[in-house]
Amino acid sequence: MWFYNLLFNPGVAHSVLLIAAVIAGGLVLSRIKIGGISLGVTWILFVGIVASHFGLVLDPVTSHFVKEFGLILFIYSIGLQVGPGFFSSFRKGGITLNMLAGSLIVLGALIAYIIHIVTGEDLYAMIGVLYGAVTNTPGLGAAQQTYSDMHNGAANPIFAQGYAVAYPLGVVGIILSIVLIRAIFHINFDHEQKKGEESNSNDEEIKAVTLEITNEAVSGHTMQEIQQMAGRDIVATRLQHKGSTATELVKGETRLHIGDRIFVVVKVSDLEALTLILGRQLAEVDQRQWDDEAHGELVSERIAVTNGKMEGKRIGDLKPRQNFHVNITRIKRAGVELIASPSLMLQQGDRVTVVGSKDNVKRISEVMGNSVQRLDHPQLFSIFLGIALGVLLGSVPIFFPGMPVPVKLGLAGGPLIVSILLSCYGPKLHIITYTTSSAKLLMREVGISLFMAAVGLGAGMGFVDTVINGGYWWVIYGFIITFLPCMIIGILARMVFKKNYFTIAGMISGATTDPPALAYSNSICGNDQASVAYSTVYPLSMFLRVLVAQLLVLIAL
Repeated sequence: MWFYNLLFNPGVAHSVLLIAAVIAGGLVLSRIKIGGISLGVTWILFVGIVASHFGLVLDPVTSHFVKEFGLILFIYSIGLQVGPGFFSSFRKGGITLNMLAGSLIVLGALIAYIIHIVTGEDLYAMIGVLYGAVTNTPGLGAAQQTYSDMHNGAANPIFAQGYAVAYPLGVVGIILSIVLIRAIFHINFDHEQKKGEESNSNDEEIKAVTLEITNEAVSGHTMQEIQQMAGRDIVATRLQHKGSTATELVKGETRLHIGDRIFVVVKVSDLEALTLILGRQLAEVDQRQWDDEAHGELVSERIAVTNGKMEGKRIGDLKPRQNFHVNITRIKRAGVELIASPSLMLQQGDRVTVVGSKDNVKRISEVMGNSVQRLDHPQLFSIFLGIALGVLLGSVPIFFPGMPVPVKLGLAGGPLIVSILLSCYGPKLHIITYTTSSAKLLMREVGISLFMAAVGLGAGMGFVDTVINGGYWWVIYGFIITFLPCMIIGILARMVFKKNYFTIAGMISGATTDPPALAYSNSICGNDQASVAYSTVYPLSMFLRVLVAQLLVLIAL
């Protein structure tokens, strides 16, 4: 009796047990591969549907909370992951990706309307099918709200019925399109990843090189004078004068002469200009000449920034040469190496490359913290502050002339935008946003698992009856609405715009606002290219999804 009550009577223990069991069951099934392909966390959705079909359901309030909170955790972790490089990636290809995503959204709505015209299906039902097919709950909510406003508060259950029936195969259709695009173009993951890394690093990749001074115009001038003449910062660390094997630290007052050898860190795109200013690059230089063992005077160490007081401080403000007699050459942040220009702000978790004597490097190390254990401590304040601000932003109504109800970014769009902005600009506000990769991964996986479990447990009741009583056509229509636009736009992105496969997978996941598809894309990528593309198109896609839903309801009146 107690076990029956635990399974079927609502309560805290019932809800926790049900959610945990569904997630565990789905994760066990996620190990199954068909043709080398697994549906991953999508199995959690199917386990939830089966459980709810047999009466194992959550109460509506708990179900809604778990679904939305899980989605917020998932989306927020994605923003933290891609935030540091988001704007540079957006500048490189954001307009094209958003154009493709917008085309996918319009094409899906057009196909839904054509099905309505050809088959005579109720347009309200087709709107529900459309938003179940693309797994977009905010769009469904916008359609329901618009209908209610136009009918004096009345509700129409056909929206939710179409949504629930189309949702499961909608998830499969999106993932299937990603799989088929890979098969059509014979994508090799290793080759694709290498190409993606090359295209992403062409302009920003940095390189450490040795130059020999050959330009008479700079001979006899100090490094500070040369920087003023060049109109740019030159990050130089060590110097060997002509005919000498002694290595010295480069300072602002260091004078360069013909034949001197200087060790510099430079962007690959700036290397040609720097060689014109200083001299020729030595093609085959034994880099051991700069090693500690060779001279014992200077060392190069990588220091972790763990002192909270360093958050938001510019490198120039530290005055590393004057105050510590060291040079800072490079900063590794979120897997990307940056040149240590004076204007660059430090962030918690940065790995800073410092060159100087052992004692001086130790001094600056103590100031920066260099306590890796501190990085393991999660920054809960910034996470929950960001979620709170994200929910506020997602709830702000945006009014458009002629629209009966305002458009909102929703509980996913708002946190995504805030997490990206905080991870980029938090240091300027002295907000520590650093989160370890393992913590972000845990947040992401827990979030998507909770979301899928809640959706599945809410979709099973009446699912079979609806399908048997003619709803199977809705399943077919939903699959068409999902699959065709994803395939058409995905092939177009590859053939015409030459987009990387991982970027296409992320773009399709973002345009359909489908977290399970992104989770699948991340599992096959092994990099963050899919997440970057997803975040690039998600805000506009969410906005367009909500707008299109309202327009379709107005057309149906």
